[in-house]
Amino acid sequence: MVVLEKIRASTLMETLVATILIVIVFVISSMILNNLFSNSIKNNTRAIDAELSELQYLYKNDKLTIPYTDDFKDWQILVDSYKENNNTIIEFEAINSKTSKTVNKEIIETK
Repeated sequence: MVVLEKIRASTLMETLVATILIVIVFVISSMILNNLFSNSIKNNTRAIDAELSELQYLYKNDKLTIPYTDDFKDWQILVDSYKENNNTIIEFEAINSKTSKTVNKEIIETK
């Protein structure tokens, strides 16, 4: 007959503590990842940058009349001109209605 050796195993309490620690680490890491992804989505301005670049192109080719206003997704776009030190500055401004984030681009024309 084979003699069965007793194998040392962990107790129920040790197993519960290890499980709780793993769950806590998982919850904290998922919260951090969720925060990173939501911030990257909120701060993504590629679409409005492309729209403002297109408006600048249209202005340079005399296809855009100033003052100009438009809505693009959640953004309000305003194109206006003003004079400063014998220079005419064309300002392209976009304001997000949800986050109040502002994106500005300018063209300086000397005369």
